[in-house]
Amino acid sequence: MDRNALEQMLLYFKNGSTTLEETISRFKYLPYEDIEFAKIDHHRQLISGITEVVYGEGKRVTEVIEIARRLHSNSGRVLVTRTSEEVFKGLSIEGAQFYPESRIIMAGQPEKGIGHILVVSAGTADIGVAQEAALTASFLGSQCRTIFDIGVAGLHRVISNMHLFDEARVVVVVAGMEGALPSVIGGLTSKPIVAIPTSQGYGTNLGGLTPLFAMLNSCVPGIAVMNIDNGFGAGCLAHKINIIGLAPPI
Repeated sequence: MDRNALEQMLLYFKNGSTTLEETISRFKYLPYEDIEFAKIDHHRQLISGITEVVYGEGKRVTEVIEIARRLHSNSGRVLVTRTSEEVFKGLSIEGAQFYPESRIIMAGQPEKGIGHILVVSAGTADIGVAQEAALTASFLGSQCRTIFDIGVAGLHRVISNMHLFDEARVVVVVAGMEGALPSVIGGLTSKPIVAIPTSQGYGTNLGGLTPLFAMLNSCVPGIAVMNIDNGFGAGCLAHKINIIGLAPPI
């Protein structure tokens, strides 16, 4: 779609020939920005409710920087996952922050989120994945709170924080080792549970397969299980659940 076509669409809306909903539906199919090595979808949020996010792993530093800059230039916001301090320094975006534990760069986070997501980690070693989930949901517009290191080796730590589970609209539970924490918490609260298995653990953790299987086979019904170490995916799902009945995504 070129400038003339876009102006024509807006003029139709201005003079009442089309409704607001019809105009918005047309925007859903606007073309992406093609920069040869990437096709940047500036309008993805209109379609899926989740803005395009830059996945940093497997890309050249220069490629990540260019994609992130163009996204930020278009909307004033950008989220880069699985990235590095080298990328952060190269971006030079005012107001951007780098979170080394979760390997996230974020700029343009809403000042105040809505709803209430609680993100908990079983162990300190799981904090990076938990932060990835929390930062992703926060960037998308949800209010998040975190509790770290309340795994099943000391269940009194879960019980003492049950009031926080009661206040949340959705709970993200991150666990490695044998992956038991989502089942424990799922048996103590009626809130939706998004579980993330992590690759943290000794040999038979099998790089996260053991907690993944444990969560998939949980006796507690209604637990949604993400891929191993996928904090980003969990943050997106938790955000979509959280905003139901509250507001459309930012």
